[in-house]
Order: sequence, then structure tokens, then C-alpha cells
Amino acid sequence: MLKKTFASIALLMLTAGLHVDAAWGVEQGSIELTSIAEVEVKAVSPLGKVEVKREDAAKAKVVPGDVVIYSTHYRHIGKDPAEKAVIINPVPEHTLYVDGSAEGKGTKMEFSVDNGKKYGSPKTLMVKGKGGKTRPAAPADYTHIRWTFEKPLKPGAKGGVSFKAKVK
Repeated sequence: MLKKTFASIALLMLTAGLHVDAAWGVEQGSIELTSIAEVEVKAVSPLGKVEVKREDAAKAKVVPGDVVIYSTHYRHIGKDPAEKAVIINPVPEHTLYVDGSAEGKGTKMEFSVDNGKKYGSPKTLMVKGKGGKTRPAAPADYTHIRWTFEKPLKPGAKGGVSFKAKVK
């Protein structure tokens, strides 16, 4: 599986305003992140039953129309609660967010249509359409997803957030 600790596709903000992002080379924080991209594939079991399994998207033949599942797993390795924790993932270039696919237990999910400058609920997002007219944003307009944890993450807490995107 494609795994990256402190992955560049996931950004975590802690109470002190510390941004944990591999690209910035910030000192290691108390939250470990692992990001993976997978596709669902059907396989026939030895008993002849069709099973759906997940496979590393980097090893699979992903073609336009395929749906990729992007997951970010977190593990709090610090000694103090992590308050106001946030995970932000971009919707990868050449993909479209699959409506209703974002998941994250204990989080508030918001979306961006302007490359992460502003976030809001789907009902509040607007974009400029043809001719410069403003219209309600569609899931295909989403550029980023933000998960804000509703409660502080306790030491030892672990879990994950995910979403699906269709390859253009």
C-alpha cells in the first residue's frame, strides 16, 4: 500500500497552530498520519463466491471511470490531548469527488471549492459558472475536504477519515 507518515496530502493542525506537513519539515508532532489510496476489486474465492477486496491503487490498473478510495489514518502518540485537531485532504487532480463518500467518525466535514482558502457545508458553497454567474457548487467542484474533530483526541486515540474520487 502507498503509505506516507506525516503525508503531504493530509495536514494536521493542533491547538498551538502547529501545522504537521512533511513538505515543511516541521518537527515531528504527537500525531502520526498514514495515507493510502486503494481501489475495490472483485475476486472469486476458492468456494466460487465473489468477494470485494481493496487493493493498492499504485499497483492496480486505474483507468478513467475507476473510483479510488483515499484514506488518512491517524494515531495520537503524544501525552496530552490534541485539541482542535483538523485533517485536510485535497481532492487529487484528474479526479472528481464522489458525492456523499466522505467519512470521519467524530468529525465535522466541510468542503472547499477554492483550493482550500475557504470551507463550508455543501449547501453554502458557491462557484462562478459560465458567463460569470454564481451558482451552487456541485460535488465535482470540490477541491479539498476538511475534517475537524469535535472533541480533543486523547493520547492513544486512533482512527481514520476517507473519501472516494472518480478518475476523469
